[in-house]
Amino acid sequence: MNMLLGIAWVALAGIGDIDRLTLWYEQPAERWEEALPVGNGRLGAMVFGGIEYEQIQMNEDSIWAGSPIQRDRIGAHEHLDRARTLFFEGRIKEGQELMQREFMTERLVRSYQTLGTLDMSFGGIRDASDYRRSLDLKTGITTTRFKDGDATHTRTVFASHANDVIVVHLECDQPGRIEMALTVEREGEFRPLYMPRGIVMAGTAQQENGEHPGVDFISMIGIRHVGGTLESTDNGTWIEGADSVTLLVAARTDHRTGGNEVSICSDDVKRVTRIPIEILLKDHMRKFSQQFDRVMLELGNEPTKAIPTDERLRMVREGGVDLDLEALYFQYGRYLLMSSSQPGSMPANLQGLWNPYISAPWNSDYHININCQMNYWPAESCNLSECHEPFFDLIDGIRVRGRETARELYDCPGWVAHHTTDAWYFTSPIGRTVWGLWPTGGAWCTRHLWEHYQYGLDREFLEQRAWPVMKASAEFFLEYLVEDPATGRLVSGPSSSPENTFRTEDGDVVDTSMGPSMDQEIIFDLFTNVLDAAAVLGVDDEFVRRVSDARKRLAMPGVGEDGRLMEWARPYEENEPGHRHMSHLYGLHPSNLFTLDRTPAYVAAARKSLEHRLEHGGGHTGWSRAWIINFWARMHEGDLAHQNLLELLRRSTLPNLFDDHPPFQIDGNFGATAGMAEMLLQAHDGVIDLLPALPTAWSDGRVRGLRAKGGVTVDIDWADGRISEAVLRPIADGNFLVRSGEHERRVRLRAGEPARLEFN
Repeated sequence: MNMLLGIAWVALAGIGDIDRLTLWYEQPAERWEEALPVGNGRLGAMVFGGIEYEQIQMNEDSIWAGSPIQRDRIGAHEHLDRARTLFFEGRIKEGQELMQREFMTERLVRSYQTLGTLDMSFGGIRDASDYRRSLDLKTGITTTRFKDGDATHTRTVFASHANDVIVVHLECDQPGRIEMALTVEREGEFRPLYMPRGIVMAGTAQQENGEHPGVDFISMIGIRHVGGTLESTDNGTWIEGADSVTLLVAARTDHRTGGNEVSICSDDVKRVTRIPIEILLKDHMRKFSQQFDRVMLELGNEPTKAIPTDERLRMVREGGVDLDLEALYFQYGRYLLMSSSQPGSMPANLQGLWNPYISAPWNSDYHININCQMNYWPAESCNLSECHEPFFDLIDGIRVRGRETARELYDCPGWVAHHTTDAWYFTSPIGRTVWGLWPTGGAWCTRHLWEHYQYGLDREFLEQRAWPVMKASAEFFLEYLVEDPATGRLVSGPSSSPENTFRTEDGDVVDTSMGPSMDQEIIFDLFTNVLDAAAVLGVDDEFVRRVSDARKRLAMPGVGEDGRLMEWARPYEENEPGHRHMSHLYGLHPSNLFTLDRTPAYVAAARKSLEHRLEHGGGHTGWSRAWIINFWARMHEGDLAHQNLLELLRRSTLPNLFDDHPPFQIDGNFGATAGMAEMLLQAHDGVIDLLPALPTAWSDGRVRGLRAKGGVTVDIDWADGRISEAVLRPIADGNFLVRSGEHERRVRLRAGEPARLEFN
């Protein structure tokens, strides 16, 4: 048995510790939402695990229709003062109609697209049995294994993190038993070429109607076989009598290569063709494990069940609790982030990396009114800091385009971005005002730059990369904010509260207003982070003083007569009280504007708002439910956070554990993983809170490698619902208050010196 087959056998060895981090099934996937994902940030694949027919749907992260175009309404700012006057006078519908007419631009269908599908049809298989397909999260390898009479077939797929190709390896323990036909498919303009030693597919990304042409792409599939024969025609490639077959999939577009995608793709294939499969596998596993192994989570001591993953999920849907499945789901979120976002790749989009469509739902783009940010909530806390970098690249891109939008739409300096963007970094408000007229998307993005510094304490990053972006965003709002004549406070607007609506006193259903709570919270958060960054960098100039003065004058969210945090500056009636967005709770999470220690009244008001949402059906989409987990965790309500984790698994999780929006949207996976980390560790205002929201169900467990703000990595052990031990590993000197329930102690940490804390 060779090395690869031996590893495959270990991965399929049955129950035990190795299965705690394995998704596995007893039948092939019948639909895309049951297939298993692999990815290296740039290249991805969905593996169906078929027997006589296998399909591998492939993605390259920069295959986008469209191109950079001017979308700003030139001179729109000339109508801004008139619109604000209408809103302040209470003529809301008129003001909204003016903004729709003069500010909004057309929504274009220019989607992120599939690379195509690799189809494999197998001959000679007559009596398949003992079938199993799996995804090992520790290695990023999918394996399909079954017997056919006296032969065992093993098919392994991974997206190499070391060599930047998708590897498909097929082998049989009986010689000469592999017979297969290879073809590739893709909708739209597409030119496959079947050659003696490989397949070439090339085309241009454009929509189904032929509009909005985008990148040129090329993929080359190298073919190696041991034994047997290979023949290619215009219709496909045939292999007969082989002992093993290895396919090496490379793909490139001109989005990055400047028109050299053909030669670069060819070099990719040539480089790996000479590498033995055992070395390809070993190099991939070594690099993959360097990231994945940083965090370990065990919830309870129960052994892993010898039950397929889809059956375990079904049992949870029927009311069961499976702590091992919850821990697996947590690590699956980390796995998906590692697989869809790596330095140099595009950021994780609405579907992460995996998209089978030419025209995907919502273009599979970057919605920055929560979805793209939620994708990166676990990056820092779950010890995948470098996976955050593609999001920073996106911010750099929209900052450039956002300067034009700030000037044309608002006559302001700095930069601004609205609710969504794509590979071409547009920042204009598009579509309807209810979602598109929302100028704080870019400001929300800057929180990620500041948090990256808080976790890693990289002063050079803060000074050279984060500060210029944060400063320019604040410069925009210093000019954009306007005084509310009724209160004398500074407010944003006209703007929406994504993507909600309300009723006016006249009964009109509208969505735009002045000073919606989410805007005010995001701007306060931005100004606070700018001031904190300035203190770290030793900046004290006129700009910093202007930010400080403006923050003092900002209107803050109100609390209604019923005790709820108000979503808008006036007590408007909600048109959809169970709305999926809970925008006005931004200050509770992801910001720490509202905390139990500093602002208990605001936390209480946020709680009432959350309870009201849930009473009216809120949390009915996967990502919305994931956000709720984080809210309850911030309020230290472990059982309620856990209840919503179960609701996410029961109502919004697909058989392959993908998040169900519906359709598939990956943000719920990432949001839930971040929420589980929040239940175990939080750090705000110099306080490291251990097990702040530990649910009753997680009575025993241990976690290794979570990260806290202040540059501290934390390990925690607990039993019978109480912490027993924690180890803190700092990267810099610092003083912290370490707290767990009623236990508090002041700790002086020294860089590189682990501190072990025992709790009785």
